[in-house]
Amino acid sequence: MLLTHAGWTVVTETLRPRRSCLAVPGSNPRFLEKAKGLDADQVFLDLEDSVAPLAKPAARANIVKALTEGGWGTKIRVVRVNDWTTQWTYRDVIEVVEGAGHDLDAIMLPKVQSADQVMALDTLLGQIEKTMGYEVGRIGIEAQIENARGLINVEAIAAASPRVETIIFGPADFMASINMKSLVVGEQPPGYDVGDAYHYILMRLLMAARAYDKQVIDGPYLQIRDGDGFRRVASRSAALGFDGKWVLHPDQVAAANEVFSPRQEDYEHAEDILDAYDWHTSEAGGQRGSAMLGDEMIDEASRKMALVVAAKGRAAGMTRSSRWSPPA
Repeated sequence: MLLTHAGWTVVTETLRPRRSCLAVPGSNPRFLEKAKGLDADQVFLDLEDSVAPLAKPAARANIVKALTEGGWGTKIRVVRVNDWTTQWTYRDVIEVVEGAGHDLDAIMLPKVQSADQVMALDTLLGQIEKTMGYEVGRIGIEAQIENARGLINVEAIAAASPRVETIIFGPADFMASINMKSLVVGEQPPGYDVGDAYHYILMRLLMAARAYDKQVIDGPYLQIRDGDGFRRVASRSAALGFDGKWVLHPDQVAAANEVFSPRQEDYEHAEDILDAYDWHTSEAGGQRGSAMLGDEMIDEASRKMALVVAAKGRAAGMTRSSRWSPPA
């Protein structure tokens, strides 16, 4: 979950991390089974772009079988359905949720362009939950933004339903929708030699997500053999504050988990700031609003920044090698 206080939002230690979000085609039972053993924080079983039209009905059955058989451990289990402009969406949702609703955490809706599309999915999910006797509202929604209209409406999309958990950047379709002159997904387009062509898009998604207490996920890097390229592009969105990134190949999982976790030294320093600030503001510590931690002055703003880093570290399972102690 996310914690909002006095206008700022941070990730809390109860958050299930989405550092690595592994795409798995629903038409491939072998890949579905293999995904269970990988160290991805989230898996999304795909019914959209990675599944041919004629294979979609069988892919639904494969996904229901894979989910209900279990073996996913603590992974967040998501299914990406087809977008509302196709003839497949309603059957995707009905068959998957009726067949595996107890074993499903969220539905990913691609190519979201308006809040109405999220609300339509919310309504359908609620009807299925009531019919099947599921807990109403438990299944979340992940909204994938893939064109200019979706980006313009992203604030309304993020606010459209309490079910919305994540906002996701879909770079390939987005690049095509704005006529970007590039064939390499996520890389800078030829001729754009100053700055970052994606900065505005990423920041707009990030602001909408944080304004409504959602997570925000970067899209895939398609050059799956280019490990250095993946780290470079992932580090860009991680530096801004994104929570994770799609991975398309097992080799990208460990890199995503590392990039979207704090460095060990940063995590430990953040925990020290929290401990020191709590002590200095207490009666025993003199009830001071600011204090020194070594050569660094810390105050309430420092605490907020440290809480972000510490909470992400805790969510990633990081531990401290030592603890800060009050001065003698």
